[in-house]
Amino acid sequence: MDLAIIIVSYNTRKLLRACLESVFASLAGSRELDARIWVVDNASADGSAAMVRETFPAVHLIALSDNLGFSGGNNLALRALGFQPAGRELVRSGHVALPDDPGLTPLEPPRHVLLLNSDTQVQGDALARLVTFMDATPRAGACGPQLLNPDGSFQHGAFRFPGLAQTALDMFPPPGRLNPALMESRLNGRYPRSHFAGSEPFLVDFVLGASLMVRGAAIRQAGLLDEGYFMYCEEMDWQQRLARTGWEVYCVPAARIVHHGAASTSQFRAAMFVVLWESRLRYFARYCGPVTNRLLRGLIRAGMSAEADRARSSAPPDLDDRLRAFETVARTAGGKK
Repeated sequence: MDLAIIIVSYNTRKLLRACLESVFASLAGSRELDARIWVVDNASADGSAAMVRETFPAVHLIALSDNLGFSGGNNLALRALGFQPAGRELVRSGHVALPDDPGLTPLEPPRHVLLLNSDTQVQGDALARLVTFMDATPRAGACGPQLLNPDGSFQHGAFRFPGLAQTALDMFPPPGRLNPALMESRLNGRYPRSHFAGSEPFLVDFVLGASLMVRGAAIRQAGLLDEGYFMYCEEMDWQQRLARTGWEVYCVPAARIVHHGAASTSQFRAAMFVVLWESRLRYFARYCGPVTNRLLRGLIRAGMSAEADRARSSAPPDLDDRLRAFETVARTAGGKK
């Protein structure tokens, strides 16, 4: 198998249908690709699994009764594809049994795996372009496409690994004219937009998990995703491990995929805000030194205090939820539960 496409979905039936239609259309124009599709439904309540079963019979469906998160759902499919955890990697492997479906018996692992969000739509021959690039670039352990907003406008899809500068900008956004200049700069982990506008692939630290192709050999070496991340930062952690085992990561701007996630409004959700910062703190603890971690934790505590002050001054309807979330993150950053 050249390519296995894994789509983890949770209550996104309409988007998932559009995503699968785009995947099948892309593959129909690239018949040289031996590709198969897996959908892992994380206990959706909107009929997503039934829609896949009825409308896309060629898709291998894993319908779960519990939400395993992004890492857990993808790992379940990766194990079904024949991949196993590596060495000392921190994953809770084997804690969920595969459904009793002959189609999910572990297979000979594919040459490449694409993790694809259900809120994406593949454009043209993007899948073939990504596979062609990987085949022509032996040191590439992973790659991602140029992401676009639903209106066709630019969306950042590749970044530098985060640290103090990015966290400071996140906690204390610069005012006025300084804001766009700094938020689009290297200090905030961004690559120049001119890189994305061209057709040449370029080296990056990591690409978003919304569309992430990983070489099978790299997965066998680096292991599966870390299920300690329920959501957020898991693809960043994975690509750190790829880099530390000698693999390179690229953005391939000639391959284009629409990602609806960035088009949604930035509505505050307290629970997800807490999960985001728990994941970031987990990532920092693993990959940044003790001095940097102390600085990061102090910066985050100060940032949560500033967020609370800003929330009190604007008095949004969910003020109490926001304040509790800020307090929880500050307490976690201080090493307290």
